[in-house]
Amino acid sequence: MFYELTIKDHVRVAPNKFGTDVRESVVKSLNDQFDGYVSEDLGFVVGVSEVSEIGEGAIIPGDGAAFYETTFRLFVFKPELQEVIVGKISDITDFGAFLDLGPVDGMIHVSQTMDDYVSFSKENVLTGKESKRSLKIGDQCRGRIVAVSFKDPANPKIGITMRQGWLGNLNWIKEELKALKEKKDGK
Repeated sequence: MFYELTIKDHVRVAPNKFGTDVRESVVKSLNDQFDGYVSEDLGFVVGVSEVSEIGEGAIIPGDGAAFYETTFRLFVFKPELQEVIVGKISDITDFGAFLDLGPVDGMIHVSQTMDDYVSFSKENVLTGKESKRSLKIGDQCRGRIVAVSFKDPANPKIGITMRQGWLGNLNWIKEELKALKEKKDGK
C-alpha cells in the first residue's frame, strides 16, 4: 500500500552547501538520503513530497556539517500481506513471472500464476495446458501478496499469487465477468 508519512528528524547538510539557500540544501540532502531507501519499517521510499518546517541549524563538533531539525513528508510503498495489487508483467522466466508494482517487482512463482499445468515457451510466455490462458510481458494483472521479506535489505522479496478468485491477467477476469453476465442473462 502507498502511504504519505510525516517525519521529524535532524537532516545533515554538508559544509560545501553552506553558501546556498537552507531550504534548497535541506531538500537536496533529504532527496540524497532517501533516494532508493528501503527498510522494513518504512518500506520503499518513493520520494520526498514536502518539507514543511526547518528549525535552526546546529554544528556538531568533529563533523563540521549543520544539522537542521526538519519536518517533512515521504511517499512510501509498504507491501502488506494479503494486499491485492495491480501491476504489469515486467519479465517472464521458466520459474515464474515478475510483476512491476512501481518501486519494486514482485515475483509470481510458476505454480502461482494460474490453476493449470503451466509451460514456458522460448518466446517468454507462460501457457496453461487445459485453459490455454497465456501470460506474457506487458500483461496487466491482479495478484495478492503472500510473502514479504526484508531479510536482505539490498534485495527485498515480495511473493505474489494469482491462483485465487478474481486474480490473474485482467483480460481473464473480464472474460469470467462476461461469462457470468451471459449465464445470468440466460444466454
